[in-house]
This record gives sequence, C-alpha cells and structure tokens, in this order.
Amino acid sequence: MYSYKKTNLPKKTIEIELTIPWADIEKKYDESFEALRKELKTEGFRQGKAPKKIAESKISRDKVYDHLIRKIIPEIYTEIVKKEDIKPIISPKIELTKAKEKEEWVIKLKTAETPDVVLGNYKEKAKKASSEVKKSDIWVPGKDKEISKEEKEKQDRMIFQAKLDAVLGEAKAEVSDLIVEDEVNSRLSKLVDDISKVGLTMDAYLSSKNLTKEKLNEMIRKEIEDTYRLEFVLQKIADEEKIKIEEAELKKLFESFKTEKEKETAQKNLYYYASLMRKQKTLDYINSL
Repeated sequence: MYSYKKTNLPKKTIEIELTIPWADIEKKYDESFEALRKELKTEGFRQGKAPKKIAESKISRDKVYDHLIRKIIPEIYTEIVKKEDIKPIISPKIELTKAKEKEEWVIKLKTAETPDVVLGNYKEKAKKASSEVKKSDIWVPGKDKEISKEEKEKQDRMIFQAKLDAVLGEAKAEVSDLIVEDEVNSRLSKLVDDISKVGLTMDAYLSSKNLTKEKLNEMIRKEIEDTYRLEFVLQKIADEEKIKIEEAELKKLFESFKTEKEKETAQKNLYYYASLMRKQKTLDYINSL
C-alpha cells in the first residue's frame, strides 16, 4: 500500500511526496505488460496471442514502465486529491525522485489551486480612477455633444482601462509559479518555432528587439502573471457580486448561431460560453462603477 506526505507550499501550491512499495510496482508491471501484450502484433501470431517469452523480446522494459507510470500515478493522484479535498486547477507536475527495480519508488507530484484573492476597496479605487481620467486634459466636461464619436469612444476606453487597472492594483492574488512556468515554456517554445519559420535565430530576434533572454523571459512571465491575476480577480468579483448567466441568456446566444452544426458545437462547449459571458458581465459591472 502506498503512503504519501502532503505539503502546502506558498502561492497555493501543493506538493505530494508519494512512496510506493516495490511489491505494488511489480504487480502493476505485470498488469502493464499484459495490457501491452494484448496490443502486440507480431509475425506468426494473431494480435495479443504471442507467447509470453516472445512478447518479452518484443516489448522493452522501458515501454512497460512508461505504461505503468501513466496508469498508476493518475489512479493514486485521484485518490489523494479526493481524500485531501484538493481542488487542482492544473495537471500535476511529476518528478521520479527514486525509481529503481526491487526498491520502493518515491515520486513527487506538484499541483496548484485557485489562489486566495483579496479584493480590497476595489470599488472606491475604480471610481477614483474614473474621476481622475475625467479631470485630465483629454476630458472636456459638458462638451460631450461637440466631440466626435471616435473621440468619445476613445475616452470611454481610457476610463474603463483606468478602472480595470485600479481594480487589479488594489486586489491581491499570488499565482502559483507552476502555472506561470508551464505557460512561459509553452510561449517560448512557440516563439522559437515562429522565429525559425521566417529564417531567424533566437539571438538575431533578440538583437533586433534589443532584448536579452532574461529580459524576454521576464516580460513574458509578467504578461502571463497579469493575465491569470485578471482571471482570478474577475472570478472573485463575480462570486461576491453574485453575477450569473441565466438560461435565457444562453438561449439567446444559441439562437444567434445560424446552422445546426454551430448550435451543436456551442451546446458541447456550454461551460466555455457561459464562462466567457460571465466574464464579460463582470467587466461590464466594473465599467459601471
């Protein structure tokens, strides 16, 4: 039977150190081998019917262990998450710290929960920010009818952005490094691919932008942190203000889709659309402050 130790780390990050006895690993190894054997296609035998000795020569131990890990870790992780009432928002980061044959295995799992969000006096901050924009040079009191539609829209955007910046400046929410690091690596990987497609090297790209690798990494990290902070802060405001999406609103959305295929796709992604609509209603609420 496995054992584990749960540690709460900063920024709502959770580490689980899992210890699995060799007897359990050995049993799961046999199960994984048989599962792979059933899929094996080899000359002279029907699929899954190769004798064990022949299957052992065709299926590497590394492949069996890979199958074993992919099966046993999710099973145990799910049990621990349920038992400890953990509410992860990302897939766990897995580290095999000890995985030798005939010895117990030690595996570290790290995951993250939604950060604690403290909104502070965000409503007053938003109102104050709006007033300051209106008092600035770009705002002309009592002259709304004389300015162009484009200028009015520009002023409205500036006021909304000032309110949003004020809300985010007042709120406190520390995003787990696990979430940020995954996004940074993904973003950098995509950037490298995009740069190579146009025939540039990363060094040439950095030089053209007058950036260092460290500065680029820092910029991307900050952008990702700000994006996640915004999401978590908006969720908290929506929860506190009881902002919901009514069934009638979703129905109206579905009616806007013209084809049955579009409606069917939207129905499958109901949660996604509801989340987007709730986010927009929350942004509208902030803009109304």
